[in-house]
Amino acid sequence: MNNFTIGIDVGGTKTAYGLFDSNKNLIFKSKLPTNPNLDAQAFFDEIADNVNIILRDNNIHHSNLRGVGIGMPSYIFYEEGRIMKTANLPKIKDFPARSYLYKKLGGNIRIMLDNDAHTAALAEHRNGAGRGFTHMLYCPVSTGISTGIIIDNKLFRGRYGWAGETGHMIATPGEGIECGCGNRGCLMSYCSGAMIVKHVKQKILEGHKTMMIDLAGSHDAIDVLHISQAYDLNDSLSIWAIDQMAKYMAVWLYNLYSALNINCFVLGGGLLNIGDKLFDPVKSMFNDLNHCDLPVYFKEAELGDDFGIVGAAELLF
Repeated sequence: MNNFTIGIDVGGTKTAYGLFDSNKNLIFKSKLPTNPNLDAQAFFDEIADNVNIILRDNNIHHSNLRGVGIGMPSYIFYEEGRIMKTANLPKIKDFPARSYLYKKLGGNIRIMLDNDAHTAALAEHRNGAGRGFTHMLYCPVSTGISTGIIIDNKLFRGRYGWAGETGHMIATPGEGIECGCGNRGCLMSYCSGAMIVKHVKQKILEGHKTMMIDLAGSHDAIDVLHISQAYDLNDSLSIWAIDQMAKYMAVWLYNLYSALNINCFVLGGGLLNIGDKLFDPVKSMFNDLNHCDLPVYFKEAELGDDFGIVGAAELLF
């Protein structure tokens, strides 16, 4: 009997693994660093090794595994389980991940692969903040930004499987810092956690003064946490950075609302830790753009750090 499911959430800096029993209870989890230097084959060899270790350490035979679900920060051709490209892990591209992992694990374990925003949308819609909403947008705000789209209680993937890569919608064609998607001027390049740090470092190189260097210890060590800390100390460059993030996030969310008329936004991801100083202006700017009094709901994801592995496991159900 296939009693167990493994959900894997691949991120730009860490990969989380979760083991679930037949009632979807999480009974084991672990996090390991994501190695950005591995090519696709070596990366999935490591995934397979870790799956086998989880099974061994929990005394589970392969025949008792329902399957393995994986959420990736990638453009994924869903029908084939092929990774087309991965903005934050550029060496993982044009790779038949599902079929490769299927063979690597012995050819008898079901493998499901999807974009990480899609898996998170499934998790929050079925088990978290989106319960009860027929339509929902899950919007991760973290290293990158994107969207998982729920329409009529079903995940919408589009023709090839990467519906929801909304962070790569273009705001300023050909301008700004080049994103991992290969374009300049996408929304993500202005307001994601990884990209705002690049903007800040560029400003510093141009001569702007900031206490972030002292807070971080060096120019190279600056991250979003230091931006947030410096903002609280009235650092002008940090205030500029947070204001830019808020502006482009508001434009992003309003454009989604205009295109899809879905009024439930579930926000998740590490940038939520910045708190009201970022998201109060986002909501205020959204409301300034929205000239309609009908309700729009901005909700925080409820599943905490487990949303990725929960959603990856949900691919099997």
